Amino acid sequence: MSAESNASALVHPRLSVPPGLADDSELVMRVAPLPADSNANGDVFGGWIMAQVDIAGSVLPARVARGRITTVAVNQFIFKQPVSIGDLLSFYARVTRVGRSSISVNVEVWAERNPAAPELVRVTEASLTYVAIDEQGRPRALT
Repeated sequence: MSAESNASALVHPRLSVPPGLADDSELVMRVAPLPADSNANGDVFGGWIMAQVDIAGSVLPARVARGRITTVAVNQFIFKQPVSIGDLLSFYARVTRVGRSSISVNVEVWAERNPAAPELVRVTEASLTYVAIDEQGRPRALT
């Protein structure tokens, strides 16, 4: 390893891709929760995580629809571990179904925590459905 790449590794240690992540999953968003996003126990509010999942989940459907979309269903939402201030959250999404006007996605949220000994922890899994809509907000066929 060259001195330059060794220095880069020390400054920016990289964690591997999360174990068990589907090959067709794509990193669509990364965010760190702030103190205002937490409750009195220091855990991040589930509603804040749900909002971030909805934003991250919309990235791939917006590309597929090539236009306006809206969330029509949260099919499943599982909180697997608490999220804390200091965690860096990575949102991985993959399209699971494309219908006439709808697109379903799975989103996995992974937390990078413990900077002294970095680890990856799956904290949330969700399945959502979006629908392509026209300028009047009515469903439209995907092109």
